[in-house]
Amino acid sequence: MSETPSKPKLLILGKLSHIQKEWNDFAQKYEVVEFISKSRDEFITDCKGKYDGLVGIYSFVTGQHVIGGMDEEIAKALPSTLKFVCHSGAGYNLIDVQHLSRRGIQVSNTPLVVNGATADTAIYLMLGALRNFNRLATELRRNNWNRNVPEAHDPAGKVLGILGMGGVGQAFRDKATVFGFSKILYHNRHRLSEEEEKGAEYVSFDDLLAQSDVLSLNLPLNANTRGIICAETLCKCKEGVTIVNVGRGALINEADLVKALESGKVYSVGLDSYEEEPVINAGLLSNENVLLLPHIGTHSVETRREMELVTLRNLKSGLETGKLINLVSEQVGLF
Repeated sequence: MSETPSKPKLLILGKLSHIQKEWNDFAQKYEVVEFISKSRDEFITDCKGKYDGLVGIYSFVTGQHVIGGMDEEIAKALPSTLKFVCHSGAGYNLIDVQHLSRRGIQVSNTPLVVNGATADTAIYLMLGALRNFNRLATELRRNNWNRNVPEAHDPAGKVLGILGMGGVGQAFRDKATVFGFSKILYHNRHRLSEEEEKGAEYVSFDDLLAQSDVLSLNLPLNANTRGIICAETLCKCKEGVTIVNVGRGALINEADLVKALESGKVYSVGLDSYEEEPVINAGLLSNENVLLLPHIGTHSVETRREMELVTLRNLKSGLETGKLINLVSEQVGLF
């Protein structure tokens, strides 16, 4: 009697929240392994045990944090059978694509799904930081009815600068046009087409810093963008600039930002991510001109569900066709 062939093995690196029914329907053809590792060392050990034979990994940021990210050490430990890592998120800085590519492992993310919700968050942070709503709300809770807070600023007539006008940056630009900015500037590695610009003006990085009253960071985090906002670049900014960040926290050197806030070079800040999160620089926490959110740019039922569905579609495509749909940019043309 011939043996029944084993089912391809999959691992959910984290926890599904919104598509359990869709996952259950899909996973009937596969063996789904429970994520049991409590640390990086345990995960490496489990790759030679419980996770041996994996073909695909459905990845969440929470799971990546448990294992400390997929760097070279993890890449070497992953089972030789692994073909696909499908990540539920637009940002994938915790995944070292270079080392996975060397192993022949395809990586996908969810680049388009997050644009609207993340841009909404940037709008909230921009308005809150400009109008100093955070400090006003704090005073209200202290039973001070708008007695101690200096008047703030309107967006109308100001210059909005967007550093990184990809999907999120373009969505933010579209939403920000209703606030009456005198002009919208942007800087990318490459200029967009006129159709994609929609009236935004392409300028150099230095010109963006020098002209922007509000500077919004919408960049991915990589070796070239880490610490891009630091003492050197802050010196080039307009006096009293407002800075908004819905990209990764390490785009900003927080110690330098705190000094710029204390000197008045930076008027106010709206942040959704942090350099060493969940730890936040004490100088940011104590400054009333800083509006803080706990990295919740995509924290909505609708967006998170769609992110999970897109990740599932990628994994399904990989297993059925051998190719992922939303390959990360570094892998386009490799597979």
